[in-house]
Amino acid sequence: MKQAVDVSQLKVDPATRQLVTAGAPKKMSDFDKNALEEAIRTKEKLGGEIITLTVSSEDAKAVLREGLALGADKAYWLNDPALQGTDTWGTAYVLAEMVKKIGEFDLILCGDSSLDSFSGLVGPRLSEMLNVPQITSVGKVTVEGDAVIAERSLEDASETVKAKMPALISVTREINQPRIPSLMMIMKASKKEIVAWSLKDLNVTAEKIGSRTEIISVLAPKMDRKKIKVTGESVQEIAGKLAKAIIQEGVIGRK
Repeated sequence: MKQAVDVSQLKVDPATRQLVTAGAPKKMSDFDKNALEEAIRTKEKLGGEIITLTVSSEDAKAVLREGLALGADKAYWLNDPALQGTDTWGTAYVLAEMVKKIGEFDLILCGDSSLDSFSGLVGPRLSEMLNVPQITSVGKVTVEGDAVIAERSLEDASETVKAKMPALISVTREINQPRIPSLMMIMKASKKEIVAWSLKDLNVTAEKIGSRTEIISVLAPKMDRKKIKVTGESVQEIAGKLAKAIIQEGVIGRK
């Protein structure tokens, strides 16, 4: 589970077009809620234990507690200042070391992307580091025996993929509708265990997870308007002028 910036609350500096992230509220990434919901539904059918993993250089207790309130059994939190500025490779590496330290598992569920960056890289990198099969962009999943069967959407088709567990799948938002925790579930979450680790607990150095990605700039797109006003004596005349203007601007092609 990733603690991500709530992008709906972000503001843009009009002078520099840079995002103002200082003081922006954080929340659990929406895609990760779908992954957790699917884990809960699988547990309701087959039993088992749900463990959440979170990597953050900041206080993420609210997100951890939310996951426990939704239905996770236990939470592991890698909290270390050295994680500040790490990229998807470093995040996946730390998650892989956490999984190895915890022990055997059947299935890892990730969000297909994160709410703030939409890179979609952590899940695939994690599966490679753990040397397990991966299935991405999953919209439906079932577990049968020692195998996971997933339906995934492609640009112009859908396919069904079967993989032997242990495996990793990343889910889309279309897979389910995450539940809202009840007051009783929230109260029970306060008694569930949160295990906090640092990089030292994993025998990982800060140099090992140094960013391999250089971000040149992140700017909001320009929103300059031409302020073209379309007038006419009738709706038909206005519609004709509007269609002509749109074609001239290259928004749509002439047929």
